[in-house]
Amino acid sequence: MIRPVKIDDAQELLEIYNYYVINTTANFDIEPLSLETFTKKLNHIIPNYPYIVYEENNEILGYAYGSRFRPRPAYDFVAESTVYVKHTAHGKQIGTKLYEELIRLLKKTDLHSVLGVLTIPNDASIKLHEKLGFEQVANLKEVGMKFGEWQNIGIWQLKLS
Repeated sequence: MIRPVKIDDAQELLEIYNYYVINTTANFDIEPLSLETFTKKLNHIIPNYPYIVYEENNEILGYAYGSRFRPRPAYDFVAESTVYVKHTAHGKQIGTKLYEELIRLLKKTDLHSVLGVLTIPNDASIKLHEKLGFEQVANLKEVGMKFGEWQNIGIWQLKLS
């Protein structure tokens, strides 16, 4: 079931998140976040953007949310999307279900577009974004250093209105 996030979910979400910090280049945090830091991040996003979780048998298997793309006022109508699926729960279409619901919720706001910012290469994430109608609009080379190697990002955009 997909439902709105609760602050009490923070520990489960953090465990999903920190797996990707420690083991992948999917995000650019270098060190695992503390529960306090992650909870502050939740409290900052929840009042302003949709934030949802996918729960099955009382276990959170993934989550998705929108967030501010950049801090300047001209970007007020653009959100960045984020989706994480527990690494042991891939292949169940959880990411697709979360993303479809997130897009539905974002369309109810005054946002004009949503951006997916992906470390590339990442075939699974690219396929997910393109399946949902996102188009690649940028390819930035060597913009993040993780695990001692330069990482590239691509930006995919979906117009909401």
